[in-house]
Formats: sequence, C-alpha cells, structure tokens
Amino acid sequence: MNEDMMTRAERLGIAAVNGADGLTVESATEPVDNSVADSVTGSAKDSLTNLARRDKPVYYVHTLGCQMNAHDSERIAGVLEADGYAKASEEQIKSSDVDLIVLNTCAVRENATSRMYGTLGQYAELKRANPNLQIAVGGCMAQKDRQRITEQAPWVDAVFGTKNIGSLTALLHEARRTHAPQVEVATELQEFPSELPTVRASKASAWVSISVGCNNTCTFCIVPAVRGKERDRRPGEILAEVENCVARGIKEVTLLGQNVNSYGYATGDRYAFSKLLRACGHIEGLERVRFTSPHPAAFTPDVIEAMATTPNVMPQLHMPLQSGSDKILRAMRRSYRIEKFMTILDNVRAVIPHAQITTDIIVGFPGETEEDFQATMDAVRRARFTSAYIFEYSPRPGTPAATMEQVPADVAHDRFTRLHALQEEISREIMAEHVGKNVEIMITELKGAKDARTQRVSGRDRGGNLVHVRVPDGYEHPQVGDFVTCTVTESASHYLIADPNPASGDTYELRR
Repeated sequence: MNEDMMTRAERLGIAAVNGADGLTVESATEPVDNSVADSVTGSAKDSLTNLARRDKPVYYVHTLGCQMNAHDSERIAGVLEADGYAKASEEQIKSSDVDLIVLNTCAVRENATSRMYGTLGQYAELKRANPNLQIAVGGCMAQKDRQRITEQAPWVDAVFGTKNIGSLTALLHEARRTHAPQVEVATELQEFPSELPTVRASKASAWVSISVGCNNTCTFCIVPAVRGKERDRRPGEILAEVENCVARGIKEVTLLGQNVNSYGYATGDRYAFSKLLRACGHIEGLERVRFTSPHPAAFTPDVIEAMATTPNVMPQLHMPLQSGSDKILRAMRRSYRIEKFMTILDNVRAVIPHAQITTDIIVGFPGETEEDFQATMDAVRRARFTSAYIFEYSPRPGTPAATMEQVPADVAHDRFTRLHALQEEISREIMAEHVGKNVEIMITELKGAKDARTQRVSGRDRGGNLVHVRVPDGYEHPQVGDFVTCTVTESASHYLIADPNPASGDTYELRR
C-alpha cells in the first residue's frame, strides 16, 4: 500500500490518542526499524536491570502483512497481557528496553520473506547484548517455514503457527525453562482466534473476523496452505463481538475474511453475508461497517442490495481484479472473467453512484504477454478504481505458478511502472472530484508528522478516503472517534485536504 494512503497510526498500528492504549504494530509498508538495533549498545545493559526491576515483562509486536495479520497481532497482545505482560511504550521500543519481541510474519510475497529473515538478523544483535530477551515468530511464515526458522535463526525462542496463538505464553515459559527453542504449528484449527483475549489497536475502529482460511485454489497464492480451509464463525458470535466492541466505544467495524462474501456457503446459505450486513445495520451505536476482501465469483446481487440499503454499511468496495486478461485469469485459476467483474462494478455503481472502489492487481504473472498486459491496462481505464495495490508477481514455493515459465523481472517491472502511472493519473482525477464538496470523516489520528505545522487531524471519509483536516481557529478540536463534516479544499492521488474557512461559506461541523 502506498504510505500516502495511510495515517501514521495506521502505519504503526498505534491508537494515536495522546500516546495511548494501542498495540504497537508496524505495517508491511514501513521500513525495518533500525532504531531498535542501532540503540542496542547503550540500552541493552539497562534492559537487564529493568527486567529485574519492573513488575511486568514488556512486549513489542512487529507485524508484517495484511489486515488479518494485524488482527492476529491484537490477539497475540491479548494473550500476552492476560499472562501478565505489558505493552511497550514507543520510548521503550526506540531504546530496545523490551523483554519480548514477537514478529508476526507474512508469506504472500518474497519480499516479506526476505524482510522477515533480515529483521530476525537485527534481533540477533539484541539477543547477544541482552540474553534475557525472548524472541518469538508467528504468522504465515512460521506456519510454512518452522524448521527453516529454527535452523537459520537459532536465537529465536518460540515459533508458533497461525492456529497456535493461544499457546504462545506456554512456549515462552518452556523456552525459558529449557533454554531451547519451542515450536508449535498445528495443521487443524482447534479454536477460532476470536475466542482469545484481544488488545484492540484503535479506540474507534475494530476488525472482526467472520471466517478463517480459504477454499480457493489460486495458482499464485500460499494462503490456503498456511491458513487452511475456510471455516465460518456462527452469526450470533460475530454479532456479539460487534456489540461488545460498540459497548466499549468502537464506532466502526471491518468484517474480515479471506473471501468475506463466501461466508455461509459451507452451510448452503448463499445469502448469509448479506444477512450479516443487514444485522449489523440494527446494532445501535455502530456508525460504520466495512468489509474486506470479497471475491468476484461470490459477489451476488443481494450483497449489493444490502450495501445500498443498510445505512451504516459504507459505500466502499475493495475487490481484487488480479488481471484484465481472461487467459491470465484462467492461468491464475480465478473463477470469474473480466466481463463478470465489470458487471459487478456497473451494478454497484448503479445503486451506489458515489462508491469508492479499490482493487489488487498482479503484473508479470507467468505467461503474461504484452497483449495480456494491455488487457489489464484497458480494464483499469474502464473500471476507474479509486486506487489499486499493484504487485509484480512473486513466485511462492509450493504453488503451481512457481513452476510455470516466468516473465523476466525487467519486463514485469516495466509493466508495473506503466500500470502504476496510469492508476496514479486516474486516482488524481477521482480525488480531485471531491474538492469543494463536504465529506464526513471519522477522526482516527490527532498527531501526524506535519501536524505541528499544519494543525491538522486525520481520518477516513465514508468511502474510505484518507482526509487531513485543519480545525478552523476558534472551533472545537475533535478527538479520535469523533465525526467531522467539512469542505474539501485540496486533493492528491491518495488523500484529501480539508482546510475549511467557515467565514467564506465552507463547512466545519463536529459530532461526537
């Protein structure tokens, strides 16, 4: 994801409310934090003293990957805090004054794999300076490469799979007792992660998992191998979690699933997801509902109708295209074709004209010709996505596509550059259409890198666009979770700016 599309709180996974109660998480788009390793010489000795002095061991969770991983990190934090750990402050992270580092990993692309081992190499320096420091590795790479991790990084104390979050503290205790690395990676899901304690990364927004795993067989994807077959939670459990979130002050939930709209298919109820959306619409105090990511093959008219008629379901849709070529879609084993995809977009826009639609696209997939790539370019021109996450194909060992004839790296990069330039142009045009219009923003961050100068706060509008807002002189400042309706005054490719001047007729209204 382009970092311009994210607030600092979203990049770091921190609830940026006066430095408060949020899980410290780094997104996959953040550069590796060298400050931890750079500061080791002066602070590691202090860490030894602090561990003996403080009441609770301090943890830090570093997350690589998708929203599902970030949500898993909330569960990891919950399990740790239930066992007596305390979340590290930003200052403790910067000074490497922590007792436990958990690296929650991603296996979707090769750069995430490389980054994991590079990060573990940095942590080895910390471990050498502070032998009492414990290091744990979880997530999809732990599920996939458990043996390789222990061989290449023997300083790691615990390796736990995507289905073993609840075992983390027991593994850490055993590693400390035996002075040997502990590994637990289950192949079958024994309990939904949602049954575990949770430390939410935000005071205003929450992820709620409705299913885990994936039943699709996309030839490029490692997810089914590391997340397992799709399993749905019961609707009552999901709604109870949403209600609990709202009772604690959460204003917005995002329903999560690898293929969120295939929810219920295992039990034969193809309308289960639209029913769930409508049920969320009846939860008092729930202001906004989002979901990610739907699969085009399971995107049915009842879901579109539920989006259009349920007031708190936001006019936002992220639906992966992957390629505009039917030939490549077949090679990817994606169970839809380009015309079906475009028909869904047309149907959504027919009833939600202002819907903000984003997507994922892979370029340089094995066998992709220039003609296939031009079909993708044509599809992007036709679809006019608000934004697109574009990736150069990365072969994953164990997937069918990894054994296919590969597109040369320079060709794939050239296609990435051309497609990115096209999408940037479209994004700028779409975002410019908001200038002069009023948007409603839920505030998610009060302090960013430039806020001391601009006096702006940040949040998301109903369509999911990032908006930076300057509070007019003499007007009340919002808090995280408040809603501001204001006039957009500027735009860029991936964000909007609202510097409203009420004296000139611009709008600035605060709602709590």
